[in-house]
Amino acid sequence: MQYGFVKVASAVPMVHIGDCNWNTRQIESLIVRAEGKGVEIICFPELSITGYSCADLFHQQQLIDSCENSLFRLLDITRSLNIVAIVGMPLRVGTTMFNVATVIHHGKIIGMVPKSYIPNYKEFYEKRWFTSGINIDTVTTLCAQQVRLCRNQVFNIGSCTFGIEICEDLWAPIPPSSTLTLQGADIIFNLSATNEVVSKHAYLSQLLSQQSARCICGYVYTSSGFGESSTDLVFTGNGMIYENGHLLNEGKRFEMNEQLIMSEIDIEYLRNTRQGNITFADSAIAAPAVNVVGINDTDSAPQHLSQLTRTIDPSPFVPKGEKLSQRCEEIFAIQVAGLARRVAQINAKTLVVGISGGLDSTLALLVCAKTIDSLSRSRKDIVAITMPGFGTTDRTYNNAMSLMQSLGVTIREISIREACIQHFSDIGHDINVHDVTYENSQARERTQILMDVANETGGIVVGTGDLSELALGWATYNGDHMSNYGVNASIPKTLVRHLVSWVAQTSVDEASRTTLLDIVDTPISPELIPADENGNIQQKTEDLVGPYELHDFFLYHFVRNGFRPSKIFFLAQQAFASSSYSDETILHWLRTFIRRFFTQQFKRSCMPDGPKVGSVSLSPRGDWRMPSDATADEWLRDLDNIQP
Repeated sequence: MQYGFVKVASAVPMVHIGDCNWNTRQIESLIVRAEGKGVEIICFPELSITGYSCADLFHQQQLIDSCENSLFRLLDITRSLNIVAIVGMPLRVGTTMFNVATVIHHGKIIGMVPKSYIPNYKEFYEKRWFTSGINIDTVTTLCAQQVRLCRNQVFNIGSCTFGIEICEDLWAPIPPSSTLTLQGADIIFNLSATNEVVSKHAYLSQLLSQQSARCICGYVYTSSGFGESSTDLVFTGNGMIYENGHLLNEGKRFEMNEQLIMSEIDIEYLRNTRQGNITFADSAIAAPAVNVVGINDTDSAPQHLSQLTRTIDPSPFVPKGEKLSQRCEEIFAIQVAGLARRVAQINAKTLVVGISGGLDSTLALLVCAKTIDSLSRSRKDIVAITMPGFGTTDRTYNNAMSLMQSLGVTIREISIREACIQHFSDIGHDINVHDVTYENSQARERTQILMDVANETGGIVVGTGDLSELALGWATYNGDHMSNYGVNASIPKTLVRHLVSWVAQTSVDEASRTTLLDIVDTPISPELIPADENGNIQQKTEDLVGPYELHDFFLYHFVRNGFRPSKIFFLAQQAFASSSYSDETILHWLRTFIRRFFTQQFKRSCMPDGPKVGSVSLSPRGDWRMPSDATADEWLRDLDNIQP
C-alpha cells in the first residue's frame, strides 16, 4: 500500500546555454536516476532543454529545431519508463513564441502549459522573446503528435492530480496555482529560473510556504542552477518541496553539480485537510473550469513504498529548536487569557486547584498564578489543596508543598484517607481490594472537596486534566474528569512536560525552579495504589495505558489528519525507527489507543470548557463531535492484516 504518498522530485541539471544536445543528456540521466528511486513525477527548470539565458538566440531557427529534436529523444527514452517528466522549452505556434512546460509519459506528450505572466522589469525582459499564454487554448503539432496548449489543465495520474505554473506565475497577485488547486490539483509543479540576489531566497521560501498552505497542496519548485549563470545574473539551483506550508526537502544553494531533490507528498493528508476546510470548498465553486487530462496507463503503477525519504516527526505536538520556547510562551499566554476572561466574567473570588505534585496539576497552578498576577490580584486568592491518599509518596507530597509555598498561594492540606475508609465501609467495599472502585472513589472524593471549597470561597475549580488523558479516557468520570474550567484541556502530555520546563527556566525563582524540574523528572502516576515497600511510586500510568509519546503521535494523526490505523502504524514505524519500540509494541498500543478512544467518548461529550490552543482539540463544542456509542470495530479490523 502507498498510504496516499506520491514520490516526487525536483531536478536541477547542469546546463550549457544553447546546447540542447548536452542539456538533453543531463535531463535523461536525471529521469532514469529518479525512476530507479521510485519517483512518479519529476520536474525540471524553466526552459531546461535550451537553457533559460539564451536571450536573442530564441529567435534562431537552429535552436528551435534542435529543441524539438531533443524532445523526440526524451520521448523515446521515456517509452519504457513509468515516470512522468515535466520539462521546460520554447514553443513556436505560428509566429508566436511561448515559454512552456511539457508533460511527457511513456513516449507521449500529455500536454503543454504556457507561462502566463511574462516579466519585463528590472533584469528581466522576457517579452522580447515570449508571449503570455493566459488566453491561449489551442491544439498544435509537436514531434508528430497533436498536443493541447493551455494553462488551465490539471493532469490526473491516478494516485494524484497536478497542475503547473512557471516562475513569474507564482509571484502574481492571483497565481494560476490558486485556480488549479481549487479545481482539484493536489500538487503544483513550478518550473523556474530565478536569479539570486540578497534576501530573495528568504522571500521566495516564504512565498512557497504560504502558497502551498493557502492552496492546501504539495508544491514542487525547481529553478535553474550553476550552468545558467551568465553575463549579469547568477542562478543557484533552488529545489524545494513543500506540503501545506511545511518544507519537506530542499537542495543545496550554489551547488555546482546537478541535484535531485526528492520527497513523498501525502495526498491523503492534503485531501482530508481540504475536506475539513469548508472555505476551500466554497472557493472552488467560483473558480473557472479547467481541463482534466488523464494519464491512465496500467503499466505506470508506482513501486511499492516501504520506506519514506521524508522525516516523520515522532513528536508532532512539540516544536523543534528555538520554536519550542516561542510556542510555549504563546500557549501559556492563551491559557492565562482564557482563564482570566472566565474569572473576570463571573467575578470569581478564588481559583481552587488540586495539587498532586504531578505535571498536570503543576501546569494548572502555574497558569493560575500568572492569571492572578495579570489581574493585579493577590496570589492568596488561589486556594491550592493537596489531598494525600493511599498512594501518595513523599516525593510528590513534598514537591506539591514546596511549589505551593514558593508561589505564595493559599495552602490547604486535606487528607482523603479517613473519608474514603468511611465510604468503603458505607458501601461495603473491602479496603484491601485495590480495584476500580478503590481507585475511583479517591478521585471522586478529591473532586468533591475541590467543588465544596470553591462553593465555600466563592470561587471556581480549575481543572488539571490534559488532552492525552481525554483521548484515552484516563480520568474518573465525575472525578478528576470534572471542573469548572480546564486550562490543560487541549495540551497533550508530551507538551505539558515542555511547558513546565519552560516556566522553570524563564519565569520563576530558584526554589520554584528546583521543584519544577524534579516534577518534570517524576514518573507519571495517578497515585491511587499504595507505594512499594521503599515508598516509591508503584502505579505508573505509562505501564498501564502505554507511552504517551506513542499515544500523542497516534492522536495527532487520527484526529488532525483523519488517517486510518494502518497508515498511522506505518508512519509510527518510520518515526520511531531509531527508538526502542518494536513493531509489536507499536501495534499493541495503537490497538489500545483506538479501543479507548472510542469507548471513552462519553467522558468527552460532557467535558468542561477549556481554551483551545492548537490544531487538535476534543471539545464536543468545537473540533471533535462524535457519538458516545460509536463502535471501534471498523478501525480495529484495519489493523488485523498487519504483520509486524
